[in-house]
Amino acid sequence: MEETTEVKKKGFVNKALDFIEKSGNKLPAPAILFFLLMLIVWVLSAILSTMTFGELDPRTGTPLEVINLLQGDQMASFLANMVTTFTSFAPLGIVLVAMLGVGVADYSGFINAGLKSMLNITPKKLLTPMLILVAIVSHTAADAGYVLVIPLGAVIFYAAGRHPLAGIAAAFAGVSGGFSANFIPSGIDPLLQGFTQSAAQIIDPAMELNPLNNWFFTSASTLLIVLVGWYITDKIVEPRLKGVKVEVDEEDEPKMEKLTKLEKKSFYVATLIMLLSLVGLYLWAAPSDSALRAPDGEITSFAAPLMRSIVPLIFIVFLIPGVIYGMMSGTFKTSKDIITSMSKSMTSMSYYIVMAFFCALFIDAFGKSNIGALLALKGAAGLKALALAPEITIVGIVLLTAAVNLFVGSASAKWALIAPIMVPMLMQLGISPDLTQASYRVGDSVSNIVTPLMPYFPLVVVFCQKYVKSTGIGTLVSMMIPYSIVFTIAWTIFLLAYWALGFPLGLQATYEYMP
Repeated sequence: MEETTEVKKKGFVNKALDFIEKSGNKLPAPAILFFLLMLIVWVLSAILSTMTFGELDPRTGTPLEVINLLQGDQMASFLANMVTTFTSFAPLGIVLVAMLGVGVADYSGFINAGLKSMLNITPKKLLTPMLILVAIVSHTAADAGYVLVIPLGAVIFYAAGRHPLAGIAAAFAGVSGGFSANFIPSGIDPLLQGFTQSAAQIIDPAMELNPLNNWFFTSASTLLIVLVGWYITDKIVEPRLKGVKVEVDEEDEPKMEKLTKLEKKSFYVATLIMLLSLVGLYLWAAPSDSALRAPDGEITSFAAPLMRSIVPLIFIVFLIPGVIYGMMSGTFKTSKDIITSMSKSMTSMSYYIVMAFFCALFIDAFGKSNIGALLALKGAAGLKALALAPEITIVGIVLLTAAVNLFVGSASAKWALIAPIMVPMLMQLGISPDLTQASYRVGDSVSNIVTPLMPYFPLVVVFCQKYVKSTGIGTLVSMMIPYSIVFTIAWTIFLLAYWALGFPLGLQATYEYMP
C-alpha cells in the first residue's frame, strides 16, 4: 500500500499494523503461496504418516492416521483428479455464476443508479452500520455476501467520498467476521445442531436439541457486531487509509451525476421487475408443500432446493433488471452488449481464477492428509487435559476454535471433529450442549477475516486491487486484524455476560445440563 502523506506520529497499534502490512506484502503472490503450502503439506504428511497417534477419528471411530501424500497411489490420484479438484472447488462456481448476473447489472448502470438513489436518502454517518448489517444478513444466502456485498461496499464508500478499501473491510467484517451473528435463521443452524446433538448423545442418548438453539444469542450478537464494526471502521481502519491513493480505471469509476429523467424511469421499471420477481419467488416458496422446500418442509435447510439455488437466483435477479435498465436507458444497444458486459466481468476475475486453481489443490491436499483433523483433535484434547473452570473452558473453546479456523475453514468440518470431545466434556461439568455450541460459533467467526487460507480471501484481495493496485495479502490482513482482535474480546465477554444474566440462548435451549 503506497502512501502519499506521512503521518508524523504513530502509536503502537499503527506501528504494529504497518509492520504486519509490510511483512505480509513481502509474501509471494497468493497463487504461489498456496502452491508452496501444498508442497509443505506433502512433506509434513510424509513425516507424520510414520508416527502413531492416540486420538480417535470421530468420523470413523478408528485411530487417526495421517495419509502420506507422496506415496505413489496418492500422487497418481492427485494427477488423475487435478481437473476435477479445480472444477469442483465450490467458491469458484459461486463467484463466476453470480458475477455474470452482477456484471450485467453493473455495466448497464443499474447498480450505479441504485447507489445514487440510496445515497440520497442515507446519511453518510450511517453508511458503515448499514453496510455491516446488510453484510450480516447476507449469511442467509450462503456465500452470496462475498461476491455481492463486499464489492458493493467499496462502490458505496467510494461514491460517498470515502475510501473504498474501508468499505471492503467493513463488508468483509460483517460477512465473514460476524458469520455467526444473524437474526435470520439459515442452513448453518440445523447443520451445527446436528453435530452437537450427536455428540451430546454420547453422554445422554435421549438428548434432543432444537435447530434454533442459538437463535436468540446470534440475533443479539447482530447488534454487537454492527456497533463494534462501526467503531473499528470509522475510528481505526479508515483513518489509516487517509494517505492511500485510490487508483480507479476511468471506465470503472462510479459516475455520481444526478440521474436523468430517462435513467430514473429505467431504474424504477427495472427495480419494479426485480421486486415482482422476488414476490413471485416468495409466493412459490411459501406453501408448505412447495418444490423449493426440503422433504420435511423446511425452507432454510441445506437440503431445500431454495438454499441450493441461491447463486442461480442472484444471477437471475440481477440479470433481468440489468438488461431492462440497459435497454431502456440506452446503455445496451443490442444483445451483443449484454454478452460484452458478462465478458468484462469475467475478465476482472482472471486473477482470482488462477489463485482458485492453486487454492483448490492446497485445500484438497490438506483435507486428505488429515493434518487439519490432527490439529483439531490435539487442541481439543489439550484443552480437556487442563481441567479448567467452566467459564475459562468456554473462553478456551472460543480461542481454540479461532486458532484451528486459521487452517481448517469449514465450520461444519471443524465442529464434526471438535464436538465429540468438547460437548460431552462440558456436559460432565454441567454445561449444556447449547452453550458449548454458542462458544464454538463465536470462535468460528472471528478469525475468518485474517487467514489467507480462507477460500474467499484471495477474492477480497482482488476487489481491493481494483482501487489500490499495490494491495497484497499484508494490506488486507492489517486492515482486518483490528476487527478480529476486538470481535474476539467483545464477543467472548458478551457471551459470558449473556450467560451470567441468564438471557435465553435459543428455542428450547438451556445453559446447564442436568443428567
